[in-house]
Amino acid sequence: MSSPMLAVRTKTPLTCRLQEFKSAGHDVDLEFMEESLIALQGPSMARVLQKGVGDDLKKLTFMTSVLTPVFGIQGCRVTRCGYTGEDGVEISVPSKEVVSLTEKLLADSEVKLAGLGARDSLRLEAGLCLYGNDIDETTTPVEATLVWTIGKRRRQARDFPGADIIVPQIKAKTPRKRVGLISTGPPVRQHTPILSSDGRVIGEVTSGCPSPCLKQNVAMGYVETAFSKAGTSIQVEVRKKAVPAVVSKMPFVPTKYYMG
Repeated sequence: MSSPMLAVRTKTPLTCRLQEFKSAGHDVDLEFMEESLIALQGPSMARVLQKGVGDDLKKLTFMTSVLTPVFGIQGCRVTRCGYTGEDGVEISVPSKEVVSLTEKLLADSEVKLAGLGARDSLRLEAGLCLYGNDIDETTTPVEATLVWTIGKRRRQARDFPGADIIVPQIKAKTPRKRVGLISTGPPVRQHTPILSSDGRVIGEVTSGCPSPCLKQNVAMGYVETAFSKAGTSIQVEVRKKAVPAVVSKMPFVPTKYYMG
């Protein structure tokens, strides 16, 4: 599937951040680029894209990138990544060429346009967090089970924002933890209360939807750590009714990243 999108999200103007860094003595500058992003994702990605690039895509592994013309369009950066759990790439392309490149990709009958709804169900099946839903400035990597994002050197140096809170949490249990959920009945959505077997509120759903691949309801959310073990029977409150659910390991659907 191919989903062109261009998004910039920030709370503080970038120019203000730039001035902060310069005032602190850092050698930094800011350049605005007119680029768009196309996400080409799925098992046929390599076959489709290989026809349009000169580099051998077998050499391009997960989270690596290359500057290359794509179907004759100059100035593109192809990165083997994505937000679907599938093998795929994200193509940074000059904005003036994004429509042309999208049309060239769609010329292959296996490529279909997909919107954010498809992206959201795929990333949830893959157990990937969405900022603003599953993680935000009030969530620590330990609570979100994302400790793998903090390298050993950084943990020892404690030279990152929030280190005084996060590093001690790595060695101790946190009151809450992000978990996967599988439920029956109607699908659960963001902010759905999570209940213990006796009806006590023990957490909240942050993302949820019917899984197109599994044909059952999947969700993720935060629960009290005592209820975070996979296989724990709990409940979710849907339309004022308690619905059976179970804590599940993530990803719900195995990821297919290309490691070479």
